[in-house]
Amino acid sequence: MKPKISVVIAAYNAGTTIADTVRAVMSQPLPAEMFECIVVDDGSTDGTAELARRGGATVLRLPQNLGPCGARNAGITRARGDWIAFTDADCVPSRRWLNLILAEAETADAAVLGIAGKVLGLDSQTPAARFVDLTGGLDAETYLRHKTLPWAPTANLACRRENLLAVGGFDATLIGFETADLQQRLVLRFGGRIVYLPAALVLHRHRPTWRGYWKQQRNYGAGYGQFMRKHADRYPWTIWNELRAWRRILGMALQACVRHGNEGLVRRGYLVKLLAQRVGFISEYYSTARTESFSQEKNA
Repeated sequence: MKPKISVVIAAYNAGTTIADTVRAVMSQPLPAEMFECIVVDDGSTDGTAELARRGGATVLRLPQNLGPCGARNAGITRARGDWIAFTDADCVPSRRWLNLILAEAETADAAVLGIAGKVLGLDSQTPAARFVDLTGGLDAETYLRHKTLPWAPTANLACRRENLLAVGGFDATLIGFETADLQQRLVLRFGGRIVYLPAALVLHRHRPTWRGYWKQQRNYGAGYGQFMRKHADRYPWTIWNELRAWRRILGMALQACVRHGNEGLVRRGYLVKLLAQRVGFISEYYSTARTESFSQEKNA
């Protein structure tokens, strides 16, 4: 029997977290024939594939590391469901996550291109992780409010498989911001919108250290630089845009020096975030060649 929805999880050396992710997916209170869980082992060198298989997932092993985009595209091709729900190998979906997404999908008209749920932190004890929680760093509600480029992260997102295939899936040349690019291409091709479903909750392990968070945000900035070059006709970037970005960072730096408690943490965190993204953006947007080290670090 063909499943109604497929869960696709791209995983690279995720041996410390993948078992929890798969367990949470496989324990969803749905009849087994209604869904499938596909873990795409993206050239891992640890026990990711075996742990996922033991948990009950279908494992698709790639002979070499393609990055998250290539891995998700392989999962899309392998999936059998009409809808594909994405989550990440460092996430733990809540108990009725898939039930809620599937119920929304079954009543969705053609104008619904995707369904995005809420993302909260899992065991956010360190300052870096707490900052992401305090600012809703991965919550789709924040991203979908953007006036010119609304989109939702793949930590908790479901889309129609036929639409994903029609636009060619994720752009594997992008090292970040690939989900924004995908959703823009979906909107341009089909029209429509992403629906926010906050009850469909996923918990995410945020980066625990500022160093790890810096690397993550630098990659986001680099991906944004690629995105802006790819879509320069729609989103032109000028020297004035760049100056405004740096002025915002300067203002954040001045404010970060005089605050304490959660407010101080948020201000310092934003400074790290904006500066890291700026460094990544400049290195990619103003270069003529893609920097391979970013692609490698994204999987670290």
